[in-house]
Amino acid sequence: MSNAFIHFDKVSKAFGIMTVVDDLDLTIGKGEFVSMLGPSGSGKTTLLMMLAGFEKPTSGSISVAGKRVDALPPHKRNMGVVFQNYALFPHMTVSENVAFPLKMRGASRSEMVERVTKVLDMVQLGAFHERKPIQLSGGQQQRVALARALVFEPEVVLMDEPLGALDKKLREQMQMDIRDIHHRLGLTIVFVTHDQTEALTMSDRIAIFNHGKIEQIGSPSEIYDRPRTQFVAEFIGETNLLSGKVSSFNDGILSVILEGGQLLRVTSASKIEVGKSVKVSIRPEGIELGQSGLGENELRVRVSDIVYHGDHLQVQVEAGNNPLVVKATRQTLAPQIGEEVTASFSPSQCWIVT
Repeated sequence: MSNAFIHFDKVSKAFGIMTVVDDLDLTIGKGEFVSMLGPSGSGKTTLLMMLAGFEKPTSGSISVAGKRVDALPPHKRNMGVVFQNYALFPHMTVSENVAFPLKMRGASRSEMVERVTKVLDMVQLGAFHERKPIQLSGGQQQRVALARALVFEPEVVLMDEPLGALDKKLREQMQMDIRDIHHRLGLTIVFVTHDQTEALTMSDRIAIFNHGKIEQIGSPSEIYDRPRTQFVAEFIGETNLLSGKVSSFNDGILSVILEGGQLLRVTSASKIEVGKSVKVSIRPEGIELGQSGLGENELRVRVSDIVYHGDHLQVQVEAGNNPLVVKATRQTLAPQIGEEVTASFSPSQCWIVT
């Protein structure tokens, strides 16, 4: 990456015999919003804590703006940190909590007042200067924590599951607010989450973690539409996985014979040898149910269940021994359980995963 700002070079972290981060390389550009997404224990929070300075790498190096920081204490790294539990001082007012980093850096009284007023207005808490944390809602407390991380104008803001304790509506509002602040200030943000929707909504790029390594990193659309591995395909959103063998490759299209004998045409950027066993990923919303002739791939399926989700129907079907999940809009003519219908989809909706 030409605008490399943060760089992890072969970073590992072990706790005793357990390796939590394993020989990991990652580069983040200046002004980029990168989310680290993965299941619990996959290493994402440990990597964030090493960047913040709260943990030291067992091996490897961490650089920011071309300078090694892995030996620096946290307060010398010029990074704002926002935690899930807010970590506010209960005996201090909102203003005092937000001013605390400035006080530790020896800022003057007038500078503290100016900066605190500015940043509280930015997070829509301009009228809450004198309140104590206990007098605030969870969302307001999280805004105070965000303001405290921004007030000293850090180079990097690190966020560790900052919205995990909020209810759905407030969480979605905070996602938009953080996105807006990121765009307005041009901050470099490294964001840890296990929430797929949160990562897809907020990020410039997403790094998918699994067992201390990054399985795939890319834009939200790359991660969702073109997963490279079965783990990424199943971890992000829902997917259908069909097993088969490659029978031919022509003009960027693989022909795959499924275990039940059906033929699929799959878009592929690379040739895969004939006879090789593969798995094909198809997102539920990429499949249409109805009459034949709707797509180049057609499977005759039997409807086994229909689940109402409000804005869509989740239709479970059987294609021979292959179960599929289809996300159907409410505007489509809903099939009946037990009915035989055609499941259609184009080669561009299919992807080979390893």
